[in-house]
Amino acid sequence: MSNNTLILGLQWGDEGKGKIVDALAETAEAVCRFQGGHNAGHTLKVDGVQKVLHLVPSGILHPSVHCVLGNGIVLSLSALAKEIKELQESEINFKDRFYVSEDCALILPTHIAIDKVRDKSEGIGTTGRGIGPAYEDKIARRAVRFGDLKDPQKLEVKLSKLVNYHNQILENLYGAQPIKYEDVLEELTGNIDLYNKYNCKTQDLLKLWIKQGKKILFEGAQGSMLDIDHGSYPYVTSSSTTAGGLSSGLGVGPRYLDSIIGITKAYTTRVGEGPFATELFDSNAEQLAKVGHEFGATTGRPRRCGWLDLKALETIVFINSVSNLCLTKLDVLDSFEEIKVCIDYDDTQQPIYKTFSGWKQDTSKARSFEDLPKAAQDYILFIEETLECKIGIVSVGPSRDQTIYRD
Repeated sequence: MSNNTLILGLQWGDEGKGKIVDALAETAEAVCRFQGGHNAGHTLKVDGVQKVLHLVPSGILHPSVHCVLGNGIVLSLSALAKEIKELQESEINFKDRFYVSEDCALILPTHIAIDKVRDKSEGIGTTGRGIGPAYEDKIARRAVRFGDLKDPQKLEVKLSKLVNYHNQILENLYGAQPIKYEDVLEELTGNIDLYNKYNCKTQDLLKLWIKQGKKILFEGAQGSMLDIDHGSYPYVTSSSTTAGGLSSGLGVGPRYLDSIIGITKAYTTRVGEGPFATELFDSNAEQLAKVGHEFGATTGRPRRCGWLDLKALETIVFINSVSNLCLTKLDVLDSFEEIKVCIDYDDTQQPIYKTFSGWKQDTSKARSFEDLPKAAQDYILFIEETLECKIGIVSVGPSRDQTIYRD
């Protein structure tokens, strides 16, 4: 791994980024996250024990790795407090190695209330965790930020204005119940120890680490096809999930990036609403969902399943300047008679498929490319050739050791 590596999901999230970040973090000194909120879910299996992280970077499971939440994140204090408590109960230490940007916009209980009532009427299919409304306030320059917790008097003035505004939306626009200002204030002041322990000017910290030549991993949440600008709008998330989000969400310029690893499943899944060209509605979809355990780590929602869409991936690889690909969940395809891949769309935007014969063998124990069945090797090489990008990592199961490194 080169010095500074960015790891991105190239689909609609859920590509298995958590496992790959966790594996690569063994040789890193810091893992920094640049966007999203606790709507993300990273499921990791370490020594047979499953851990689900929503906000804390997965590098936290390595005792010597520093972890940063950048300014591009929207932060629920109660969600962060709960996650830290659970990890500390598993003997994970946060002292002097976990930093939260003072510029993170906070998610308030009123944001969550607005998110839930709005999604009922608009049907975008959000996770209902207040992410979108919190980003709206950030862009409208009225957000309460993590650093505001240091001045209780200023905080109260800013907060009462914002809660009043939110309650007008809840009552007048949606006919919903308002939320008491005191309750919102209590959530913030009740979590003041998070500010006291972890508040940091993270841009300064990263500048120092980069000057010192530390090995840094950067990670995003969700996937590139959910990007606010480049995704299937309006069925997208509220932040920049592509490589450009790194610079805005952490304050690190592109010159300080040595490699960009793009992660894609060996097939495609999507949670929530929105277009999905290669979606399947047959027994193949059922098989992908069942074998791949395709349920959201955060919401438990079943994921929609379909074949790999190389036409869409081609664009995403370009947008992100991907230098190396990681193909996950290859093992989920082990039992298929035949496997299809979308290589283009016709005039009606229907997928044009290339069909591969399946390998009908267990790949979960493979530890080198040569260990894989010939048909699986052919499948990988075709993806690599079509995307004109090297597949350097292949994942054949959820555990750390179920990983093939090709270079």
